[in-house]
Amino acid sequence: MKQAIRQLFPRTIVCVCTLFWMNIAFAQTMEGFSVQEISDSVFARMQGRSFPAHCTVPRSDLRYLQLLHVDAKGQTHQGEMVCNKEIAQDVLEIFEELYRQQYPIERMRLIDDYDADDERSMRDNNTSSFCYRVVEGSTKLSKHAQGLAVDVNTLYNPCVRTKKDGTVLVQPSTAKAYTHRSRKFAYKIERGDLLYRLFTERGFQWGGNWNSLKDYQHFEK
Repeated sequence: MKQAIRQLFPRTIVCVCTLFWMNIAFAQTMEGFSVQEISDSVFARMQGRSFPAHCTVPRSDLRYLQLLHVDAKGQTHQGEMVCNKEIAQDVLEIFEELYRQQYPIERMRLIDDYDADDERSMRDNNTSSFCYRVVEGSTKLSKHAQGLAVDVNTLYNPCVRTKKDGTVLVQPSTAKAYTHRSRKFAYKIERGDLLYRLFTERGFQWGGNWNSLKDYQHFEK
């Protein structure tokens, strides 16, 4: 019996120590990244903006994320985002890897800081997700209205659509120079790059692959 206890005890110590250091490593990995339910203070920022009075999406379906990101100058920033709980973990892990790989993302603020004005947010190259709104030029709710889409580096990756009369609509309107996708410039999203791979490997569709319009900033589930 004593011999059996002596054999078991060292193994127990090893197991406990291993779990201890694994937990420390996990905590270090997650520092600066979190997923939380929508707090009262965050919800107060959203009400009447991204979350209008007629919003049909339950608050309980949304999550508040804190995400570190690095800009093109190599400076680290603490970002924030609200998205649907169904994609929250995917989004968290995608942006963790983008941060580890130093993939440049300039700005990540709640669209409520722009009074839920998508044009203003895009002009500022802001990365965001939830905003209860319809698709431009229609009455159909956007995937953003459910928090199931993420727009990244929005100024440099515009949405481009051609109307029936041949008119080309660019959003944001200040992004015409970035509709020429053969050019090289900062914050550009390209098919096959790290951002594209991380999103599409988790089942997101890229708007840059669409035929009816090109939404280079947009990833949705």
